[in-house]
This record gives sequence, structure tokens and C-alpha cells, in this order.
Amino acid sequence: MPDLERGRRDTELRARPRSVGIWLLACCVVLLVLVMVGGATRLTESGLSIVDWKPVAGVLPPVGEPAWEAEFSRYQASPQYAQVNRGMSLAEFKTIFWFEYVHRLLARLLGFCFALPLLWFWLRGAIPARMRWPLLGILALGAAQGYMGWYMVQSGLVDVPRVSPYRLAAHLGLAVLVHALMLRAALGLVWPRVADAGTSARRWPRGMLLALVATTILFGAFVAGLRAGLMYNTFPTMAGHWIPPGLAGMEPAWRNLFENPVTVQFIHRVLALTTLVAVAWVVWRLRGAASDAARARSRIALLLMALVQVGLGICTLLWAVPVWLGTLHQGGAVLLLSAVIVAGWSWTTRPAHAR
Repeated sequence: MPDLERGRRDTELRARPRSVGIWLLACCVVLLVLVMVGGATRLTESGLSIVDWKPVAGVLPPVGEPAWEAEFSRYQASPQYAQVNRGMSLAEFKTIFWFEYVHRLLARLLGFCFALPLLWFWLRGAIPARMRWPLLGILALGAAQGYMGWYMVQSGLVDVPRVSPYRLAAHLGLAVLVHALMLRAALGLVWPRVADAGTSARRWPRGMLLALVATTILFGAFVAGLRAGLMYNTFPTMAGHWIPPGLAGMEPAWRNLFENPVTVQFIHRVLALTTLVAVAWVVWRLRGAASDAARARSRIALLLMALVQVGLGICTLLWAVPVWLGTLHQGGAVLLLSAVIVAGWSWTTRPAHAR
């Protein structure tokens, strides 16, 4: 009876549609690029250059000087032009316009890359029944993330030309959640393994690492929204202080956690270093415990990615947040989360053929 059950399980594993997993991984790559372009758009302060939301008509950029002049006129009526970029030329406007345009175009592309293949695979019966509702849920989250992007932009089109840090964190958080869900779904299809309740799996603190990385990313969004990365550009201390002054300067006290640039940068630093220590502890704890090469490789890859991400963060801070470094740092956050998910998958499962 056990042999019959094992044979049935192995047959089911072989029948999983690998092509669906590859499609999901491709969507993960597009989303990674989208997050990085979004970071560049924010750092160049281009996100408020397009003052309306046209999901269909907005696919095409302005064509011809009259169209560009009309687009520029709409921007000139915005608070950002009046308070920040007054006197900007049309040529300068085009530069920030293209950043935001490419960002929105990539978001639309991701929607098509997910929705159309989903329909095609569904009609062909290639999607396992257990994955249908989860994939529809991811599609709904993607739509919500796209709307949250416009909801975020709206917050900067009235009065103060700066988007709400809360909406920015929600926008980035939804993107990261969608990426994580797609990656986890893809792993079960392109890398079929079975659950392992062994010692190594029990020692893998997947929830702790995911929570640390996700929380660090969210506070990174608040750092970006408040421009807190420009507050203290020294490391490891903050202008000579291990605990900088001004951490609790707002009332009520909870506002310091999300609205005080000094506090937000301090928390982001602490979370990043705590994450690195946690990853190093896990890698050390599981030394010699790997039962297959995939586990060993994922463990080392996770440590290396954590070191790279912290290094990028420190350099971004010391060099006062240049656009290219800030963009890499934001992409590195998504890659670090991906490394945690992949490592978690390899350490809580085992090869399907293993007894």
C-alpha cells in the first residue's frame, strides 16, 4: 500500500505543468523590473509628472509638439510644478515624463503577461484545480496594486507635491506580496519536491525571516516617502550618535514610527542589520545539516544576498542616495525576499524521489 501511494504521488508530481511555473517566474522577473523602475521614478521625482490616469488611452505617449504642449500644460497646473519645478522647460519635462510613462507601461505589461496566459492555460486545462483560486487571487491583488499606484499619485497632486508615505508603503507592499505569491506558486511547479517534516525542516525559521525582510522593505518605503535617507549619511553611527536625537519628537508617540524621518531611518537600519544577523544565525545553525545539494546552495545564496543587500544599503546611505544605487537597493530587497522563499522551499521539502 505505501508503494502504491508513493507511485500515485510521483505520477502526480510528474504531471504538474512546468510551463505554468515558467510563466509565473517570467511574471516575477517583470515585476522585479517594475519595482526597480518604480524606485528610479521616485528618486528622480518623476512620479507626479503624469497628472491623470488613463488605463487604456494612456498606453500611447504624446505624439507631436501640440500633444506634448498639452501634456506639459496639465503638469504646469500641478502643485509639483508650482512649488518645485517652476520654470522647467518642455525638454526637462519630457525627461521626468518618460520615467513615469515607462513605469506605468511596465505595470500594464505585467497585467497582460499575467491575465492573458492565465486565461490560455485555464482554457487548456493546464492549471491544477488547487491553484485556480490562488491565481485568481493574485490577479485581484495585482489589480489592487495598480489602483494603489494611482491612489498614491493622487496624494501628491493636491497641496503638498509629495506622495503619502503610507500609500507608498501600501503600493510597494502589494507589489512585494504579489511577487512572493507568484514565486511560491512557481516553485512547486518548476522544482517539484515533497513536504519534509524532518529535523532540518523544523529548524528552518521561515516565518521569522520572511517577517523580518518584509518589515524591513516596508520601512524602506517609509524612508523613501519621507526622504529619510538624506537625514544621516554616516555609518555605523548617525552623525556620531548610536541613538540619534529627535527619535521621539512627535505627538502622539506612534507617529514617530511612520512620520519622523530620524526614527524611520533608525528603525530601517536596525531592521536591516537584525535581518543580516538572523540570516547568518540560520546559516550557521544549519551548517552540515543539508541532505541534498539544493539545500546547501540555497543556504549560501541567501547569506550572500543578505550581505549584498546590506552593502547596497550602506553605500546608498553614504553616497546620499544616488539614483542608480537606490534603484539597485530596491531591487535587492525583492531578490533577498526571493532568496528567503527559495531557501524556505528547499529546507522544508525534499526531492520527490527521496525515501
